[in-house]
Amino acid sequence: MGEKSRKLDMEELMNYSNNLIEVLKEEKDAIGFKHFLRHTEASQSQWAKHHNEVASSIEDYKRKINASKQEAAAAESESVPDAELDSLQKVLDEEHQLERKHREDLRVITNGVDDLDHRRVYIEDEFQKIKKFDQNELRAQMKLSMYASVTNTIPYLDDESKLSGHIVVRDKRAVDKFELDPSKDNCNTIWKMINL
Repeated sequence: MGEKSRKLDMEELMNYSNNLIEVLKEEKDAIGFKHFLRHTEASQSQWAKHHNEVASSIEDYKRKINASKQEAAAAESESVPDAELDSLQKVLDEEHQLERKHREDLRVITNGVDDLDHRRVYIEDEFQKIKKFDQNELRAQMKLSMYASVTNTIPYLDDESKLSGHIVVRDKRAVDKFELDPSKDNCNTIWKMINL
């Protein structure tokens, strides 16, 4: 039973591997992934630059607001006429409104940078999974090749309902096809065929 489940797992692995190889043979897919990754890094750099500019601008406006507050306080203490005080209050309100707008811009930029970073991590994880899958597929192919070389049999893995394949007799330069009923114990039969 364990042998049969291994054959099933191996067949599924081989089918999946062949499908993945066909997808990865398309160089445009790999190029597309690389292009997307470069685009993501460029966008992240752009967002970071814009983030720094907005942060600098916010600091400038904070200094201006503090200066306006000091001017307003000085104006109040000097009993400045109401018209000038209203003008200074209007400037201060405009500066506050501009600061709120810049804070919102900074929040949007920060969210964009975080989103790009999550995408980059996801893409890197997917590349690692593909790389590991390729390594496992190569390992499975090498193992199957070793089994075929040692036993001189090449099994058909396409049909799970029967045990079949070819036996290669190198001395006679012959290839014999075999097919066995999987419901029977075929171990001794297979060994007899291999030792011909």
